[in-house]
Amino acid sequence: MLQFNRTVPLSVDFTHPEDYLIFIFHILFATSSALLAGSVVIGIVGTRALRSQNRFIFMLNTSISDTLTGCSVFYLGLFDVQEGYPSRNGTYYILPSFLGVNVLTFLFAQFDRYLAVCHPFFYKRYITRGVVIGVCVLCWGYTYSILTVQSVVPVAFAAQMNAFGVIVLQVIVAVKVLMTIKLYMIARHQLSREAPSSEKDSKKESLRIIVFVVICFLTLWAPSFVNISVRYVTKGGLRFRNEATNLFAIMARLNALSTPALYVWGSPSLRAAVWNRVWSKILQRRKTRVNSGHVKPMKGEERILSITYQRNLNTKDS
Repeated sequence: MLQFNRTVPLSVDFTHPEDYLIFIFHILFATSSALLAGSVVIGIVGTRALRSQNRFIFMLNTSISDTLTGCSVFYLGLFDVQEGYPSRNGTYYILPSFLGVNVLTFLFAQFDRYLAVCHPFFYKRYITRGVVIGVCVLCWGYTYSILTVQSVVPVAFAAQMNAFGVIVLQVIVAVKVLMTIKLYMIARHQLSREAPSSEKDSKKESLRIIVFVVICFLTLWAPSFVNISVRYVTKGGLRFRNEATNLFAIMARLNALSTPALYVWGSPSLRAAVWNRVWSKILQRRKTRVNSGHVKPMKGEERILSITYQRNLNTKDS
């Protein structure tokens, strides 16, 4: 394989046409997911009306994780990396675990929407913005504290911890599926009985977003989860050359692009914030540069014409 900095080889050797497609795909995916998720982060952070709402704090947390996931693809997708025990040029699961942060965040976000809709008085009294921020910090702390322990213990014990983590993950996924069904039933039946109001529209929007996001997340992530579970239980399952050619891992990482896209699609207020805070300014600056680029040559041409005209006059006078 081709070498990069004489340390880590590239993910493909470019001996087949599909190698070029794989390499280009990862570059485009990493760039687009980092830009889109990063835009959502800037839009929420830069808009006080959004960051004061609990549901957007959860969106901010997952969007930060998605941004980092997009950036991680520049390594996982472009270089010969194989995570596992043992690993090859791996990161001790540091980069793939950004998706693990999202798994926990979505779970807490589902409970947050359930309490907000079904128990509004309890929610307004106890589920404050500080509590939600603390829960988001807990998602990061729990995920990477487990990785820290796994990195300092023997490999055999780390593999056992990883297998136990898969079991815990199965429980979390089951709870997420049940909560998704519950929220769907609430959005379809309970909210339909409420009188029309802005609060009802906000609840309906938030439930619709979290239901669609979780369904999409589980759909893209389930093949990788099932394959990993089969490998731990039966020693079978599919194995791939590296992370760049791992179809299941690629599907799981696609959540870094689909999740912020669903956020922007489902929330008009977030869509407006992303446009006003990010893309409108970028396009405006580009337009200003283009316009200034057209004006400057005109000024230069006018100056040259004036100098030429003055010289012609001096020639005639002489």
